[in-house]
Order: sequence, then C-alpha cells, then structure tokens
Amino acid sequence: MNIMKTMHINNKISVGVFLFFLLSAPSCGDLLQEDVISAIGNDYLNTPAGVNDGVNAAYSSIRAWYGTERGNNFTIFGTDTHTNGADGSWKFMNTYNSQFDSRNGHVQELWDEFYRGINTCNAVIDRSVNVTGMPEATLKQRVAEAKFIRAHNYFILTQLFGGVDLRLKETVAPTKEVTRSTVQAQYAAIIKDLTEAIPDLEAKAKATLYGKATRPAAEHLLGKVYLTKSTSEAKANDDLAKAIPLFQNVINNYGLKLLPDFGLVHQQGNEINDEVIWSVQYTRDPLTNGGGNNAHVFFLMEYDVQPGMQRDVANGRPFKRFMPTKYTIDVIFKDRVNDSRYKKTFKDVYFSNKPGTYNTSFDNSKSKVTYAAGDTCIFLPGYEMPMAERAAKKYQVLVPSRYDERLFPSVAKHIDGGRIDRTQFQGGRDYIAFRLADTYLMLAEAQLLTGNKDGAVATINVVRRRAAFPGKQAAMEITSDQMNLELIIEERERELIGEQMRWLDLKRWGILVERVQKYNPQGAPNIKPFHVLRPIPQVQIDRVTGNASAFAQNPGY
Repeated sequence: MNIMKTMHINNKISVGVFLFFLLSAPSCGDLLQEDVISAIGNDYLNTPAGVNDGVNAAYSSIRAWYGTERGNNFTIFGTDTHTNGADGSWKFMNTYNSQFDSRNGHVQELWDEFYRGINTCNAVIDRSVNVTGMPEATLKQRVAEAKFIRAHNYFILTQLFGGVDLRLKETVAPTKEVTRSTVQAQYAAIIKDLTEAIPDLEAKAKATLYGKATRPAAEHLLGKVYLTKSTSEAKANDDLAKAIPLFQNVINNYGLKLLPDFGLVHQQGNEINDEVIWSVQYTRDPLTNGGGNNAHVFFLMEYDVQPGMQRDVANGRPFKRFMPTKYTIDVIFKDRVNDSRYKKTFKDVYFSNKPGTYNTSFDNSKSKVTYAAGDTCIFLPGYEMPMAERAAKKYQVLVPSRYDERLFPSVAKHIDGGRIDRTQFQGGRDYIAFRLADTYLMLAEAQLLTGNKDGAVATINVVRRRAAFPGKQAAMEITSDQMNLELIIEERERELIGEQMRWLDLKRWGILVERVQKYNPQGAPNIKPFHVLRPIPQVQIDRVTGNASAFAQNPGY
C-alpha cells in the first residue's frame, strides 16, 4: 500500500492543530477553511483511525521538501557544483543578491508546511495515551513514526534557520506567544525523538506499508544528525563516535545493499530497490499527488528548440534552472575512463524526434544537419572534441566551450517519462531521500574525522568499486595516501549530485562561502558569511507578540 494515496483525505487531520502563523498563512488556502476544521471532531485523533490518518497527514508535510522547487532551490542553488541556468524567477537564491530576503516565498511555505507536520505529530504523540482498540505494538509504531517525522522536520529547519520555535506539545488554539529556541535544545529534542523511535519502528529494509519510516531509516537519519551536529555550535566530543555505529548498523544488519550498477539506482521504474532506505511517496493520481515530484524539470537543458528536436515526455520539460559549474564538469567528474558516474548521471545524447534538414545552431563545425527519426541529433562528449572530428559527425556536438545558460549537461536522475504529456509539471516518481551509498559516504567521513583513515578508505572504496566501469574496479580504489576530506567532498557529489544535499553538506563542512566564491561565478560576488543561515519568514516575526524583539531575524536579512 502506498501511504500517500489517501493524503487528500488525511491532510484534513492536521488543519485544526497548528499555530497562529500557520492559520494565517496565505499558502494552502484550501486547507484553512473553518468548515474543514470544525468538521473534524476534537476526539478523532483519540481513535485508531485518527492516529493512522494523523500520521499519514504528517508524512505529507515532508513533500514540501523532497522533489519540490523550494527543496531544490534551497539545496542545489548557491553551491559550488551548480549555478543558475537561463530561466526561472529564483536566481537570487543562487546569486545571493538583495532579493533573497525575509519575504521569500520558499521560506514561508517550508516553514508553514513543516510546522503543520510538526504539530500534527505533536497531536498524535500527545493523544496516543487516550487511544484504545489499537494493538499496543501498532500504536507504538505510529508514535515512533510521528517522532521520526518531527525529528526530520526540525533537523531541516535547524540546518536552514538555526534557532526556531521548538514546540513539542500539541497547540490546540491559536497563539502569538512564540520564541526562538537554541540550536543546542533543538538537537537535543531531535536526538531524543529518534532515539525513542528506533526501538518501535520496523526492523527491516522495507516497511510493510512501503514509504513509512523504518528502523534503518531512523538510524541513518540519527547518524546524519550526529555528523552534522559535530560541526555545529551544539557539537560534543562524542558526536562522531555515536554516528559511526548507527551507520554500520544500517549497512550490516537489514539486508540493504548497493546495486551492482550505479545507473540502476535512479532508473525509472526501479525506485523500490535494495539500496533505498527511505523514499517520499508520490503517485500518478492527480487527486492524491499534491504538487507532485517536480525534480524532473529543473536540471534539463534547452534541447527542445534545437534542430531535429522538439519537446517530448521521454526527454522532459526543460526548465533550464540548474546549470553545472565548470568545477563540476572538469574536477568532480574528471575521470571518465574508470568512473561510470559521469556517463550515468548526465544525459549525453539526444535522438531526433523531428526529422528534417536544418541549419546548425551551436556546432560551428558544419552548416547543415539532416536527421531521420531516431538518428543521433545532439551529442555531449564532455570534452573539447576537435573541430575536424566534430565535422565528421552527422549530428551536432555540444562541447564545453559552447556551454551556456541554455545548453549544458543535464542531470538525468529525475527525468519522468511517466507523465501524461510533455507539459505536465506534477511528476509521479517516488523521491529517494535516503540511500545506502550516502550511509557509506557519511561513515567514511566520520571514520576519517576520528582518525581511522584505513577504515575510511575501506568504506569509501565500496562505493567507488560499484561506480567503476566493468573491469575498472581496481583502478577506482584509493589508497590511504589519497584519503582526505577533499576527496570526500568530491566523492559525495560524484555520487549524490542533484539529490538535495550539496548546500547542507557545504554548510556542515564550514566551507559554503569559500566554495561559492571559488567555483560559482554568479554567486561569488554577493555571498557573505551570514548566508549560512536562511531568513526567518517575515510573517512569522510580524505575528508574534513583540515582533522582532521576541522572535529575532537572522543576521544580515
């Protein structure tokens, strides 16, 4: 059963139990109807059906992050590995200019949705003591899921905003008495939630109801919390030591395994596979899919106006939003001989779907091209192919010197060929949020930082061997002399590019500003040290008694 298929019903459960600033928010207006709120009996969450519906509604809040425009803009833009392409109204999130302020719609939407989910979790947890008629183990599992979701949402909020409103009890009436907590208190609450959740979650790789949180998902998340905390203002000396056994447990004890071919991990139709620890569920039903998984549009170049091509479902709807930096192409993915991840991450060939004879557009090695249906039309070799060699090809060759904000290598992980037509924005693929390769890479990082370099080498080589072209496994292995943090910084992006992690990784390592200044030409002039936090939504500050004196804005905004 897909737990998100009833979200159009279950979302109603959350609307009666969130804060004043959520009740007043302009987003999600269809859920803020008084008749919807009053239609839900106050005692509904005290019933088994209410618990199930409440937890499912809380899961839906996570859809505000994974696969969305806002989640991608928060994590892909303004990094060292992606800059802005030609289109879109959110370029300021990459350039860090003055438009990125407290009125940013993304920060308000995420804030609202995550707090809606948090307070639904609070209600489930608080009301669970009143529930009868549900097996004890099932009730404990539902409470554990609520704690997992609450911890997840607070973890993202903490990384983005620093101190936020730490609210761990159900808010049953509108309130304007809200204060900012501390990062230390928030990490303590997140760790407590996950630690308490782990024993009561299903101890297997895939939940009985696929998409629900499992024990390995909570252990993966808790390990990541400790790893992130270890470089934060809340750091403790034993953070990394606590993270390591959690990662090892996920790797060793649940039957999870890396797929033999990196290219299969994000292959459409293979979203449920042995490497997936936890994914966020989407559907093909427009009534239950919310805004859908939209990641398929953001990474694509403007192939659809090139000679011999037109937009179609298989190649995707190109928003031209995220363009790889020169650093990504030339450094991160420098090895194309041994490492398959460039070939299997980026779309490097387009086949003609609009036959005919055309003048060339970007390839100056020839003046005309003629295509039959299915002929190779555009090829991106990833290196500066000599003009004479290009001239011998019957198709256009897009070389790096010709890359611009419209034409560039497209990350193909999220392309959704199951959409109903070539314009559909609401994709239906599940979004893989946690996967085992990430667990290995975080374990290697923790091992390196605790002085176990040989352990880190052995761990990261598991990921690198899997990434090798056939027969190149030995060439992909690194030695102890090669192991350092810079290798991990690069390796994480070779493996995880486009998976909503880079901005958070750079912040964790304390190198966001310097890396953007070095590798992102559009972001370099404006980024400042204060940009390691996002602005608190202005509507949140305005609705609090005492305004900014009670709920201060982050510095610089």
